[in-house]
Amino acid sequence: MENETQKVVIIDDEPTTLLLLENAVESLADVVTVSQSVDAFSTVRAQLPDLVILDISMPELSGFDVCKQLKACPTTASIPVIFVTSHSDSENEHIALSLGAIDFISKPIDIEMCRMRVRNHLTLQYQKVLLKDVNQALEAEKKQLAITLKSIADGVISINAAGDVTFINPVAQRLTGYNIQEALGKPIDEVMNLRDASNQESLLNPALYALEVKRPVAMSYNATLISRTKEIFRVEDSASPIIDDDGNISGAVMVFQDVSEAVEMAVKMTHLTNHDQLTGLPNRVLLHDRVVQAIARSFTSKQSIALLLIDIDNFKYLNDSLGHQVGDFVISVIAKRLSDTLGKDATLARVGGDEFACLLSDIGSGYSAESIAMACLHSGRQPIEIDGKAHQLSLSIGISLYPQDAVNAEEMMRHADSAMYRSKSKGKDTFSFFSKDLQHAMHHRVEMEIKLRHAIENNSLAIYLQPKYDFENNEVAGAESLVRMVDESGKVFGPDEFIPLAEETGLIHQLGKQVLQKSCEFIARCNEKGQHLKVAVNVAAKQLANPGFADEVAEIIRSAGIEASSIELEVTESALMHDFEQTRDILNALTSLGVTIALDDFGTGYSSLSYLRQFPLNVLKIDRSFVIDMDEEQQAHDIVTAIVHLALSLELTIVAEGIETQSHFNGLKALGCHLGQGYFMCRPVAMEDFFNQFISNEEVA
Repeated sequence: MENETQKVVIIDDEPTTLLLLENAVESLADVVTVSQSVDAFSTVRAQLPDLVILDISMPELSGFDVCKQLKACPTTASIPVIFVTSHSDSENEHIALSLGAIDFISKPIDIEMCRMRVRNHLTLQYQKVLLKDVNQALEAEKKQLAITLKSIADGVISINAAGDVTFINPVAQRLTGYNIQEALGKPIDEVMNLRDASNQESLLNPALYALEVKRPVAMSYNATLISRTKEIFRVEDSASPIIDDDGNISGAVMVFQDVSEAVEMAVKMTHLTNHDQLTGLPNRVLLHDRVVQAIARSFTSKQSIALLLIDIDNFKYLNDSLGHQVGDFVISVIAKRLSDTLGKDATLARVGGDEFACLLSDIGSGYSAESIAMACLHSGRQPIEIDGKAHQLSLSIGISLYPQDAVNAEEMMRHADSAMYRSKSKGKDTFSFFSKDLQHAMHHRVEMEIKLRHAIENNSLAIYLQPKYDFENNEVAGAESLVRMVDESGKVFGPDEFIPLAEETGLIHQLGKQVLQKSCEFIARCNEKGQHLKVAVNVAAKQLANPGFADEVAEIIRSAGIEASSIELEVTESALMHDFEQTRDILNALTSLGVTIALDDFGTGYSSLSYLRQFPLNVLKIDRSFVIDMDEEQQAHDIVTAIVHLALSLELTIVAEGIETQSHFNGLKALGCHLGQGYFMCRPVAMEDFFNQFISNEEVA
């Protein structure tokens, strides 16, 4: 015992007895003595000792009276009392016990016996205090555990070994619909109605399964809890058996949570990941997955599948001119029409801005794909009303078949894309199947693009010059700059083989800039020889669509150190049609630099006299198609004559191209043409050869 922590109050009116008792107890605890019984109660209440030793026979107040006072007071009632009595005082002992005494010390005092009795009771009192502390700690822990289980966001249910509910927290009560009074003692399967979310079949409760396998288990995937009030919750989590220190299983505890919102959000996120936000259709990711699945099924069933790539013709023009909001409306309308046309047997997806794809599974032959394509084309032709005005649209469709022309999903998409571009090149509003010829053309296109990019990046485009001759003196009065591409093997490619590709890929801007730079540098080289050569350079429509084109031309001319009047830019009628206002502003800016503007291939495009009046043109070129036929077809001769007279009346310089015979030359000279070019006079020659032939020999006028 730790006597510094315990205290004993001894109450006796006999000094000798008091001294003997104090001597016996002082080694066991701190001792406080009281010799006057009237002071006993106040002393005990002030000291609150662990033990009171009380003599029965005392004047004024007897030991019994003091004991009654102590037991009547809540503060001192629990303090144990040992009475001091005579050996033969059995009657008093009986009274003492009835008042709450716990033991007796007999007179005369046996010090050793007294010490043992006191030690035992102090030990009991100490253990009582310890037990009280433990109980208080357990109660506090129990309360904290109860608060925790009530506060936890998860549902908690425990069961006994028989599977009956022994505990259910508030969250579990809310999810199951059972309060604690209703749930306790009921089988867990009755309280928790667990079912598979897919087929609504009953699921084994994880707590019961944990009892069976004697280890922690997870809840079945895709589990739903149907509450007593028929509410449905998606739930997940786990259960564990309750095992004591001896390894005995007394039950199981299950912890679960409502994941309905998380599942709903996951479903939404999955939908957003796999579907187009504007139309709600599957996107490219989901389409690819379905094509892969269809190919796997086709491999087993031996049925063909078809992939249709559908593009809205001229959509960019509509979107740019009327705005993106109108563009979105058009896409939504086309998506609805295609969905109605295709029905539920096909997968329709939006795979790009104005591109859709249709997957047809288990087709019997290419003819069913053809009929579907025709139906899609028909739906695309129906006018769309926008702001009270009907707009006529059309579609271009490319079709790829598995296993006829593709081995996987990626190749099907590529082949359908190639076939779709074939439909565009055929005039749009049609469909095309992928073919071996198309595959060859596609491979050739890829190779040409690689060669073109390499040539541009290495500044290796070759410039050929075709002289322009003055009809009056038959002397070279200028030249037209013509670009050629030479690959690593030395093969020369004409512009018809790569200019359309450059325009399609956007490389035309770099190509055109490089041609103009090389032409200006050549003019500067000629100037150093004292020869002032005027060179015409072709300009593509997309170059004119660049608002900064005039500034770019000015910078190239400045860097070359030549006069702007040495450059003539040839534009086609189709280029003038792109954006009337912007094109006119750019041409005016170029004219203000001193650059000459020539209208190329006049008469072959959208010929309109308004162009000649509203654009700052200086030169009119007669297309070679008219010149070649002018000797044999009167209509061609009449057209050339009309163009010459028109140009002369507008004071424009006339250049005839495609002159291949003396008769062509004589006829054009007679009509009044100023300049001419063609194989009759000279074929295009490489820049260095031109320099050696015409500049070094000083043949330029």
